[in-house]
Amino acid sequence: MALFNYFLLLFLLFFYNCKADFLGEYCGKNTFISPDSLKSANINHLLINLVANLPSNGFSSTSYGVGINPTYVLAQCRWDATKQHCSSCIQDAAMQIRQRCPNQGEAWTWFDYCFLRFGIQSFTGKADVSFGIIYWNVQNITNPANFYLKLGALMDRVRKQALESSSVGLFGNKGVISLTSSETLYALVQCTRDLSKLQCGKCLDIAISQFSVFCLNRKGCRVLYGSCFAQYELYPFFFPLSNSTYSASSAKYLRAAIYP
Repeated sequence: MALFNYFLLLFLLFFYNCKADFLGEYCGKNTFISPDSLKSANINHLLINLVANLPSNGFSSTSYGVGINPTYVLAQCRWDATKQHCSSCIQDAAMQIRQRCPNQGEAWTWFDYCFLRFGIQSFTGKADVSFGIIYWNVQNITNPANFYLKLGALMDRVRKQALESSSVGLFGNKGVISLTSSETLYALVQCTRDLSKLQCGKCLDIAISQFSVFCLNRKGCRVLYGSCFAQYELYPFFFPLSNSTYSASSAKYLRAAIYP
């Protein structure tokens, strides 16, 4: 049955032309499950239903199974993503997560426009910063004093507004600030919608604090956790997208993983 469900999942995804950029994955340690087990079948069941019935708000947190075999899946699109980008991203994530972590009972995967995780232990409602992925631009800024003054103000603003948006179920926000007459700084933050306002704030604080650890004096930084993310760049990277002479395609990034 588990194998049948896996092929059914691949069949459902075969017809989609997905272009979401893969950012990274985490395959849980010491969480091996047999591919023909009931738990494995339950995970496939949840992923199939997720693809077929993705809510219009781009967020889903569901469970399946009883007794000793419950499984859990959480999926969320980046809050600024279009409906088309959101749907395609979740489809890619659902297809690839079991290919990248085939025999794990816990797995996370990040794409440019969405995040997906599953587990055999309940994780919803808990801020998780035990594992993270960080990307930073290899190019340095030219005026650190002015840059960090403006970055601090911008991140304080988008964090505050993200927490205020929890009343409408977003837990996300974006913002811009002028650095010079020719440079603009862009920022985006978001928490998963299962968190409380307090948990979201703590998660964002930890994510933003990594800017000075991994991305000191860098032109761009992205910190990805299982419960939130924070990003800043010197080009417009969130929707609605606009033309820019400097973009992600012309920038080079390094990546690091933070393990528990």
